[in-house]
Amino acid sequence: MSSDIISKLARVACAVSILAAPALLSSCQVRPLYAESTGVTAKLATVGFSDAIAPDASQRRVGQEVRNQLIFIASHGAGEVANPQYMVTLNVNSGTGGVLYLATSDTSQAGRTTVTVSYVIKRISDGKAIKAGSRSMVALVDFPTQEFAKQRAIRDSEDRAAHEVAQLVGADIAAALSK
Repeated sequence: MSSDIISKLARVACAVSILAAPALLSSCQVRPLYAESTGVTAKLATVGFSDAIAPDASQRRVGQEVRNQLIFIASHGAGEVANPQYMVTLNVNSGTGGVLYLATSDTSQAGRTTVTVSYVIKRISDGKAIKAGSRSMVALVDFPTQEFAKQRAIRDSEDRAAHEVAQLVGADIAAALSK
């Protein structure tokens, strides 16, 4: 007799879960970030980017790489917007350091380049800050023995890190504008 009760309770629980599942799943709000229905693509096309603030000339080049990539992401390759509704202020820091030091020569065969971007998104109409944040990316680099090749490898790693961190910042901007 107790197995009869357990069987009936199991059928009732199964029926309740079948009826409750669609209700729970309908409350899910997951949608693509760049979906046309969200309007993010149109809002991204109205974003302007300040010149990147950087401590020295070498970092200004990396800041310009980040800015150029963000402009490309926001406008889908159409270039800078003439009359932006939002302005993003960028502060870029970068640096390359050696790892795997050779004790015999006190040099390094490999290193890592870190690019960090701090940003603030403001609505131009009222100057209200919508979002502020910071993102960082690391790119690994091998140091050849020839000095020119080493400098070129560092520059390439800076460019890779700048492009990757711009992707993260671009996603943050899109998420902030989708709200």
